[in-house]
Amino acid sequence: MAQALSAWNVGRAVRAALLVAALLSASAVAFAQGPAQSGASSDLPTITYRRVFEGSTPEFVEIVVRQDGAAKADVRQLSEAATPQAFTVNAAISKQIFDLARQLRKFQNADWEVRRKVAVLGRKTFRWEQDAEAYQTEYNYTINPQAAQLQKIFDNLAQEQTDLAEIEHRARYDRLGVNESLERFEQHLNQGTVPGPERFLPALDRIVEDARLIEMARQRARTLAARIRVMQSR
Repeated sequence: MAQALSAWNVGRAVRAALLVAALLSASAVAFAQGPAQSGASSDLPTITYRRVFEGSTPEFVEIVVRQDGAAKADVRQLSEAATPQAFTVNAAISKQIFDLARQLRKFQNADWEVRRKVAVLGRKTFRWEQDAEAYQTEYNYTINPQAAQLQKIFDNLAQEQTDLAEIEHRARYDRLGVNESLERFEQHLNQGTVPGPERFLPALDRIVEDARLIEMARQRARTLAARIRVMQSR
């Protein structure tokens, strides 16, 4: 019996490893296909950021941003199906992204990996595409200041996508959990790590108007929406 259980456990581990490998392989193929998958216009440059970190939450992040601000985000666990969501990056953030990418020579021949032993922090990939022009670099950890700044912007966009999806989901299916999600978003707003807070206004306004939700959540949403509108008016 013990030998049978051991064999079963080994088999399960092997199947899990094969699943992860298959997902990563499929993602790599999609990534190499470039703008056709992201809907990018051939005359506008597109930057794709990918982070794969098995065992973290999320394990997979892919954000595609076109210079005009059109974007898609796919933030999930590796075991989940790809569900890229279209959104718009505001003009200031889009400009910052592409200014940094040009400072980094569009990732041409970029070697940002540190030459010392560091923890495994997930494999990051940046890719620049415009017409037939395409450059790409990969790394685990970098001390290049422009690259680190660019990565931070994309990681913040990923967190923003997660916050918004969680707020919208809980407003529909977990009304008692809405205030907790709003509180988490408020913490990120206080930390200045929300690139596009205006994206949250429709969801916040719906929460304010939803009498089925607890008053604490509605009041927090009201306060956050007012704060964001003041930020927009500056």
